[in-house]
Amino acid sequence: MQRTKLGISVGLLGAAICFSGLFGGYLLTGVLVGYVLLFEENIWLRKTAIKTLALMMGFSLASSVIGLFPSLIHIVDNIFMMFGGYFTPAFAINFFAAVETCLDMVKTILLLMMGVKAITQGTVAIPMIDNLINKHMGN
Repeated sequence: MQRTKLGISVGLLGAAICFSGLFGGYLLTGVLVGYVLLFEENIWLRKTAIKTLALMMGFSLASSVIGLFPSLIHIVDNIFMMFGGYFTPAFAINFFAAVETCLDMVKTILLLMMGVKAITQGTVAIPMIDNLINKHMGN
């Protein structure tokens, strides 16, 4: 079992990074990813760290884009209200809220699966992110 410079196994640190993405947010995950990129040599650990951060950023980006649609609906509603009208399609607002909830659930499931697999230095295949990491980091 390969060890990190911290003295813990590579798999355990990989799992900690995945779980920090789920429970700790960007600050903790960023610190752990930064540590790995600066001080650790293990390629699997480096790719897992970057994959976790890329996954978090991808889901944040998707959530932000989806969140624009209800905001747009509220802008139109406010314009209608200035002229005494009313425009609030509740179905559309509820639909986008449901999509955001589904995205959050998928992110949670992926990070949990990645964390559990990381303990044995396994990985969860996410082709879009894996291809991006392989392109920019090398194999």
